[in-house]
Amino acid sequence: MAKPLEIIAIGSDHAGFLMKEYLIKILVGWGYEVKDFGTFSEERMDYPDPIHPLANAVEHGEYGRGVIICGSGNGVAMVANKYPHVRAALCWEEEIVKLARQHNDANIISIPARFVSNVLAADMVHLFLTTDFEGGRHEERVKKISETIQ
Repeated sequence: MAKPLEIIAIGSDHAGFLMKEYLIKILVGWGYEVKDFGTFSEERMDYPDPIHPLANAVEHGEYGRGVIICGSGNGVAMVANKYPHVRAALCWEEEIVKLARQHNDANIISIPARFVSNVLAADMVHLFLTTDFEGGRHEERVKKISETIQ
């Protein structure tokens, strides 16, 4: 894998902590820099606490891509998707990851730590970071994701 140019934002709750630590080592091994938004232990905590600052940073362009992890992947995705220009995709298999990048230009991958192995999580993150957005017919659809309803 070529030396990446971007810093990857990563965050989790207590249920995703061990997977987050594993993925940080993998990402660093691939040549990425990583910004760890926490949590920093397996002690029970509230998943919005690290995810709001991570999603806000992606929203404002401080980081191009993010990885978020909790037990089901749902809670962290719900928090991240509160930000208009965040497109967090809950992924549990490789085909979902590819489509999230190719068709939806997902900029955050949400991983359900209680339902996928560390190895599968690493494979999914690799796909997430190396799969390009197709653009074309998907461009207008992706623009509509950020529109707010009045």
